[in-house]
Amino acid sequence: MQDADKVFLEYVVKALVDNPNDVKIDRTVDEMGVLITLTVNPADMGKIIGRMGNTAKAIRTLLRIIGMKNNARVNLKINEPEGSLRPEGYQRTEERRPSSPSLKTVDEAMEDLKGI
Repeated sequence: MQDADKVFLEYVVKALVDNPNDVKIDRTVDEMGVLITLTVNPADMGKIIGRMGNTAKAIRTLLRIIGMKNNARVNLKINEPEGSLRPEGYQRTEERRPSSPSLKTVDEAMEDLKGI
């Protein structure tokens, strides 16, 4: 089943949000892998992102694991609603993360698990 990642994401997201009819998922495949773009009702963004982005991180991790089962690299992009404003001083997680050689990406951790 090639769209297992999309089916999984739709199931999880619709279970989390208050407006499941507003969930829109686009899936594209290119040489870089699979890109899934998620759009939800602006009122539901907090539920998808979670505190400190933890819900979004967990969903991304699970999608990457599903992708590994199907030999594909899966990435998730969450569309920001039009007109949304970030709080002053806000930085994305990637911008806040310290560059430390001891930190591993999800892909590096998954490679370590393959050897077990």
